[in-house]
Parts: sequence; C-alpha cells; structure tokens
Amino acid sequence: MLDTMTFTKVVGSLCGALLIFLLGKWAAESLYHVGGGHGEEVAAYVIEVGDSEPAEEVAEVPFEELLAAADAAAGEKVFGKCRACHKVDGTDATGPHLNGVVGRNIDAVAGFNYSGALEQVGDVWTPENLNHFLESPKSAAPGTTMGFNGLPKAEDRANLIAYLQSTGG
Repeated sequence: MLDTMTFTKVVGSLCGALLIFLLGKWAAESLYHVGGGHGEEVAAYVIEVGDSEPAEEVAEVPFEELLAAADAAAGEKVFGKCRACHKVDGTDATGPHLNGVVGRNIDAVAGFNYSGALEQVGDVWTPENLNHFLESPKSAAPGTTMGFNGLPKAEDRANLIAYLQSTGG
C-alpha cells in the first residue's frame, strides 16, 4: 500500500517538478526580458510617420454614376453572397427569388411569407432603394427577417444591382 518510502518519493517528485518549473520561468524571463519593471527605464522607439497633415478626403461618387459604370459580371460574383438564400431562376428558397427584382413592387412575390418590415424601404425596388437596403438591411428595414449584414462597398452594390437588372423578369 502506501508506505513512508512511497510517500517520500511522491513529495520529492512534486518538489522536483516545481523546481524545474521555477528554473524554466527564471530562464525565460532572463532570456526575453524587455525591461520596464522595478524602477528600470525602458528605451522607447519613436516611429516617424511624417507630417501630421490630414488625409485628403475622397470625393464620394454619386450612386447613379457608379450604377452607369457597373459591371454585371462582377455583380454575379457578388451575388455569390446572396446565393445561399436567393435564386434567380424564378424559384424561392429561404428568401424570395430575385430575377426581375429591379422595378418590381416590394413584397410582391406571390406565395412568399414576408415579415412586413420591407415596406419601410419604399413601394418599388428601384436601384436607389436596393442600394439603400443592400448597404445595411437591418437599418434600412428594422425588423426584417433577412440575416444578411449588408454590402459596405458602393461598387459592390452597384455591380450587384446591374447583375440583378440583367436577370430580367
């Protein structure tokens, strides 16, 4: 069972493990010490970044110009983010089908159970309404059941709308 010699071995091995742990900690601190403790001064390195002039403000391009220059092929790639819930072949998935959505009345797909929150966006899915909605669906239509966070880049939204326009009705 448990005799004095076994107990001494267990205590000795625990003390040995603790000693190895403390020696390892001491070696690591001496190897990787960067200063700054116990009243020591630390050398600071200053990184020069140039003049502190404010950055030039980038003029925001109006959405109409972005849409006029939009690329439907690039929009098809952006649609990959929408493909999990929407289709463009006329069938509904988790979300309603999006072929012919540009110019269609909001909440107009027959047989689809809408949440009613989209009516805050407008009456018709115009490119401007789609742009506003796709930027942040939850802020454009609070209460919407759409779980998508939105497309922050205006170019991506314009390309996607150009692609949706090309899908027809």
